[in-house]
Amino acid sequence: MTTFHSYCISASGEEWGQGSESALFPYWSFTKTAIAICALKLSENGVLNLDTTLDGEPFTLRQLLAHTAGLPDYGILKSYHEAVAAGEAPWSRDDLLSAVMAKGTLFNPGEGWAYSNVGYMLAREHIEAASGLSFSRLTDEIICQPLGLKSITLATTPEQFSRLHCEAAGHYHPGWVYHGCLTGNVPEAAKLLQGLFSGRLIGAETLAQMQVRYPLGGAIEGRPWTECGYGIGLMMGAMAQAGRAVGHSGGGPSCVNAVYHFPDVKDPLTVACFTAGSHEGVPEAEAVRLAGER
Repeated sequence: MTTFHSYCISASGEEWGQGSESALFPYWSFTKTAIAICALKLSENGVLNLDTTLDGEPFTLRQLLAHTAGLPDYGILKSYHEAVAAGEAPWSRDDLLSAVMAKGTLFNPGEGWAYSNVGYMLAREHIEAASGLSFSRLTDEIICQPLGLKSITLATTPEQFSRLHCEAAGHYHPGWVYHGCLTGNVPEAAKLLQGLFSGRLIGAETLAQMQVRYPLGGAIEGRPWTECGYGIGLMMGAMAQAGRAVGHSGGGPSCVNAVYHFPDVKDPLTVACFTAGSHEGVPEAEAVRLAGER
């Protein structure tokens, strides 16, 4: 039987959960949502421009954040997965980039869509350079302090990962997640996304920009998506009977998560769901089930 750790926050202010509220988990690719929020807040504050071509590159920060820069992903590299499975130390940033870019870009910036962790690595580097602050500091100042979140940190060492409620935690190096891997408890994952949609992190116009969607198609086999697309740091579309869904799924060795806002249910709901395994459709389906109870 699958064990879920989940937390729900309704628009009317109700909060409830199941499983452990104190256990810490890797947020995996939900970290992309945090990177995007930091970038958009810095843009609001005039620290950077999303649409200026980056120095020495043919793409913009907005294109990196929307996966439209044409960059490939290290997930396609057999050698990457073999090195992770063997427990090797993470490759250097430059070695990784050389391996990923060996065959060049996939398309010209703005002329297609391709999910790229490398793109988010470059986006993180750019916002750190523009602000003069580390991603960890930006996350704390832009997200955690305004929302009163205490558990969320950026994992950088195996020792930090060893404290997580995840089978792989004791022997995984978070450096293999090149854009960074935030960790935290389940309630604060939900509170982060709920804080975004309640207008406590960025302005309404910026949030609307974040939700400009690149359409990617319809149903995905084994997952509850009936319509899917991507915005800026947000997976977007519709999930079965729950209607519109906006958030992000994440997965890595031995555990997966789904953190989504469902605006179409009677009392709009934000759900964070974490569980063991390797298939993101499992926590997504549980999030839909919880949303359907409203």
